[in-house]
Amino acid sequence: MTMNRLQTAVFAGALALAAWPALKPAPKSDFDLEAFARLPVLEGGRVKPVDSFARSALLSMRSKQSVPVDGKAVPAARWLLDAAFKPEAADTYPAFVVDDPEVLGLIGLDQGKTRYFAYWQIEAKRDEIATQAEAADQVESGRRTRFQSAVLNLHGRLALYERVKNTFMISGQGDPVMEMAAFTSLLPAAMSAFHSKKATEKDRRLMKALSEMLQRYNFIAATAAFKAIPPKEGAPEDDWTNTGEALGNPTRGQDPHPSLASFALMGRAYRGGDAAAFNAALSEHTAWLARYRPEAARKARSEALFNKANPFITGMALYIAALLLIFAAWATRRTDAAAAARALAWAALSVHTAGLLAHSVLQGRPPVTNLYSSAVFVGWAAAALGLFAERFHKRGFAAAGACAIGFTTLIIAHHLKSSGDTMEMMRAVLDSNFWLATHVVTITIGYSSTYLAGMLGIAWVVRRHLPLKPDPAASKALSELAYGVIAFSLFFSFIGTVLGGIWADQSWGRFWGWDPKENGALLIVLWNALILHARWGGYARERGIMLMAIFGNIIVSLSWFGVNMLGIGLHSYGFMDKAFLWLSAFCALQLVLLLLGALPPRFWADQRADGRA
Repeated sequence: MTMNRLQTAVFAGALALAAWPALKPAPKSDFDLEAFARLPVLEGGRVKPVDSFARSALLSMRSKQSVPVDGKAVPAARWLLDAAFKPEAADTYPAFVVDDPEVLGLIGLDQGKTRYFAYWQIEAKRDEIATQAEAADQVESGRRTRFQSAVLNLHGRLALYERVKNTFMISGQGDPVMEMAAFTSLLPAAMSAFHSKKATEKDRRLMKALSEMLQRYNFIAATAAFKAIPPKEGAPEDDWTNTGEALGNPTRGQDPHPSLASFALMGRAYRGGDAAAFNAALSEHTAWLARYRPEAARKARSEALFNKANPFITGMALYIAALLLIFAAWATRRTDAAAAARALAWAALSVHTAGLLAHSVLQGRPPVTNLYSSAVFVGWAAAALGLFAERFHKRGFAAAGACAIGFTTLIIAHHLKSSGDTMEMMRAVLDSNFWLATHVVTITIGYSSTYLAGMLGIAWVVRRHLPLKPDPAASKALSELAYGVIAFSLFFSFIGTVLGGIWADQSWGRFWGWDPKENGALLIVLWNALILHARWGGYARERGIMLMAIFGNIIVSLSWFGVNMLGIGLHSYGFMDKAFLWLSAFCALQLVLLLLGALPPRFWADQRADGRA
């Protein structure tokens, strides 16, 4: 097979593998779970499929998008159905991750082999957890102990699960169809009695029964996790309601929404194990959506397909496979392995690109809107720049850096998903597609290219110590490549910072305010400029440039993530406290690499040689 055919085969095979999750048939089930997962609901200020909410909720509670039951992975949509309509079953699922020993002691559980627990194991201590969480909430975020943070997080996850259980009907309630039929028949007579000038004993009983029902519906209205009842024909697009809101308002109840009956029938059928009746009610609701809310249904279907395809997970796998193949090519010096590795890297970038574009289209925004999307974009930009540079420096260094950064940033993005909706509504100050597409994208390209230069610096340090036969030409090529990337980074980080100042002037009335995030952006510009001036002035040569590039990783990480942990400034958007440990570990690793780079080449080998002499 010729080299071009080999690359084409590897590239096509990788893309086919990436497409398989979206094309593979759903697991066999009598209940049409895929159709239910595609239903649109309103949550967090935007319309999304049930699947997106269910996945996000499980990620928040369990840090995974499925839950094991009887040795099988139950998908998120099925878990939500069980929680809403079969809470007695869902309460037994190990849906909560608890790994803090003090919290486990509070609950009365042993720190054994598992850290996943069911609701029934925690429920007995629910009030005590709420009391401890309320006390922890009074403490400033940065001053909370590990126990206080852990118990507050557990309380939030438990509250979310309890809201899911009370989304369609009060948890543990009987037949929702009979409940709605009784309410519908009671409402006219009770309202007539309410307006009667002389209320009889019968009227008072009717009004009392109506009051009890309305109390239950008001409870659902206040606690429901999302709004599943779409606007009626002719109503505003944002006029979504939940079951409690739709029934709890007597004026709405007199003209019930057709979707109420559909969800009631789905609930009764699911509780009774009647798949045919469940699917029939689901089809009726889907047909209504297609007729009166086609845009919401289309958007929900597209997002559910995106969730199923999960391109960023596939991209991670392809990046790491390509990186391992590059290492194999270096070890064996086989040109066909190097060619296959480049094809695999380009396939990974293609999948990454498709996922990035799909995410932007679904959100209706430019690619960078929050920390999650910035991690995805930083990895994409660094990978694209690295693979482009590889076309000119065909030694595998740029491709390896591209794959390493692409994989690492997608891992970061995957963990950021547990903090909430990745397509969340924009904050008012960020609600500008023009500035998101100019300032944010431009400065993020500066982040990614600085990281790529730092990765090349790490490759230089590794080559300085590991190879038995040093290759000065390869080291020089790495240095030249890093120099070009740093120049590229300086341009984009500077332009991005200036555009940010213009945006700040329009939004806050000042170009520069020494905000922590602004200071971080300025540090990146100054550091890249310092590296270039050090080379031009002869103050730093090959080793100095590469070590300074590695230190750039620390500056970007603190500027990108670190300032968000300070909890101050106009750019602080509440980044997760637990990331502090990982950020510290990353910075410590960079310092170790700096120390290794400063030591003589293969210093341990030189010491052995001196000992023998």
